[in-house]
Amino acid sequence: MIDSAAAGVETPDDLVQVGYVSGAFGIVGGLRVTPFSTDADALLNIKTWWIDKPALHSVKPRNAKMHGGDVVVTLVGLRDRNDAEALKGAAVLVSRKEFPQLEEDEYYWSDLIGLDVVNLEGEALGKVTDMMHNGAQSILRIAPVVNPEAPDAKASERLVPFVDQFVKTVDLGRKLITVDWGLDY
Repeated sequence: MIDSAAAGVETPDDLVQVGYVSGAFGIVGGLRVTPFSTDADALLNIKTWWIDKPALHSVKPRNAKMHGGDVVVTLVGLRDRNDAEALKGAAVLVSRKEFPQLEEDEYYWSDLIGLDVVNLEGEALGKVTDMMHNGAQSILRIAPVVNPEAPDAKASERLVPFVDQFVKTVDLGRKLITVDWGLDY
């Protein structure tokens, strides 16, 4: 593998993790990458990926294709299955500026994580900590707001379907999502 720092490649400051290496594929050093998106076609066209194992470095996909829900890829410089196995568990990152442009009212999961969530009554529900997909729709995983009067009280995580029925507005500028979801749900 090429050491990006030694090769003079500057690490972009807008890297976003888009998946992880879930294992080797084939005998010639292919990788199986499990993407975080259900629509991972964009990975097939990005010319430079970044992998964080053994240290963060850039890699060049030689060829990539969808295989089931995963991306199967061979990388320039990856010699054999042993090299591929050594990368198992590595994060796969790409520069944000490589992401395809979205339509209006579409969002990348990475843009939603960290946003505050309030309901229509203005009550704080928490902060988006993760996203997941249940086969039918994406779901916001919301960590509850800590109650200052009872900081040791255990509040439950909220799972809110990311569909128009419940998600009323997403304001990336204000870092705020408004949902039709009661505190008692």
